[in-house]
Formats: sequence, C-alpha cells, structure tokens
Amino acid sequence: MNIDDAIKSVAEKVLVLRFGRDEDSVCLQLDEILSKTAHDLSNMASIYLVDVDTVPVYTRYFDISFIPSTVFFFNGQHMKVDYGSPDHTKFVGSFKTKQDFMDLIEVIYRGAMRGKLIVQSPIDPRNVPKYDLLYHDI
Repeated sequence: MNIDDAIKSVAEKVLVLRFGRDEDSVCLQLDEILSKTAHDLSNMASIYLVDVDTVPVYTRYFDISFIPSTVFFFNGQHMKVDYGSPDHTKFVGSFKTKQDFMDLIEVIYRGAMRGKLIVQSPIDPRNVPKYDLLYHDI
C-alpha cells in the first residue's frame, strides 16, 4: 500500500509510519518492538514499515535525516508529539522498550479522539534518543 492510500484509508486508528532501511541495525531493533506490539495495539494502531529509499518525496517532506524515524497520523492528520525536543513531527531512533511505544500510541490515540493535534509524550525523557539537529544526509 502506498503512503497516500494509508494516510487516507486508515480511520479511527493511529497510523504509524516507520521510515528506515530493513538492513539497518537500529531499524531492526525498532522493527522488533513494532512487530511484538502490533497485535496488542491492533485496535488502536496500524503499523507500516516504509523504506526511505523508495519514497524521496516523503523523506524530504518529513525532513528525515536520521533513520529510523517514526511519524504518526490519525484520520489523515499528522499527529505531533512533544518529546521534550525541538522536533515534534517525528520520533527519531528506536524506542527503548515495548512499553514506551505502547504508552505513546495510547496517548496519541486518546488525544486524537479528543481532537488534539499535538500530545505530550509519556516516555521518560531519558529514554528518548538525542540527535543533534545538524543536517545529516541519509
């Protein structure tokens, strides 16, 4: 399924777009968390793995300069999350634990159901990877 179709068709659930590369070690770490939580979150989220090399338009649009980067949508709206970092548009890196990811999806889902477009991250700031915002070409 292409990204446009996913954004348009996933309704009443959080759409999770993981931008990365299948062979990247941090992506593999994140993908394991995504696959282990997909079933438990199936009522709240639809998860898609997106190869950054196949979607340059979106890679530029979301300013993806580190992989993996995870972007969230709800009913076609880009959901922003305040992780305590300057970038609220995406989560960069892997989640430390399955619980961190599940908590985040729940907060995004509940916020979106109340009409919010930005939510406060429930993840302990020490578990949020720090990347300097210097431009880095992937």
